[in-house]
Amino acid sequence: MARIFGIEIPNEKRIEASLPYIYGVGPSTAKRILEQAGVDSNIRTGQLTEEQLVKIAQVITSEAILIEGDLRREKQAAMKRLQAINCYRGIRHKVGLPVRGQRTSTNARTRKGKKRTVGVAK
Repeated sequence: MARIFGIEIPNEKRIEASLPYIYGVGPSTAKRILEQAGVDSNIRTGQLTEEQLVKIAQVITSEAILIEGDLRREKQAAMKRLQAINCYRGIRHKVGLPVRGQRTSTNARTRKGKKRTVGVAK
């Protein structure tokens, strides 16, 4: 398997489809990276030379694309900031409810967790 910044990407796929395995790189970013690196997007990852892998890594660093740990840290810091200032979104994050205005009377099970029936006490 080819490694870019310590992340293994699959060899049997096209490089354009393999790059999104890196957290923070989506399909459109992958196309842009390959264009700037001058690498054919249809080539398989296993057929890339070491020189081409280095070029791809250089483009990611020169474009200041946040990937993996740095991006995760930044997202976590943004969420912590929202919670610290007690804004609406921060409170919703804290309580574990949907943040972007979705309904909660039905659905929202992914955010709310397993259904807990609240019974009437006798």
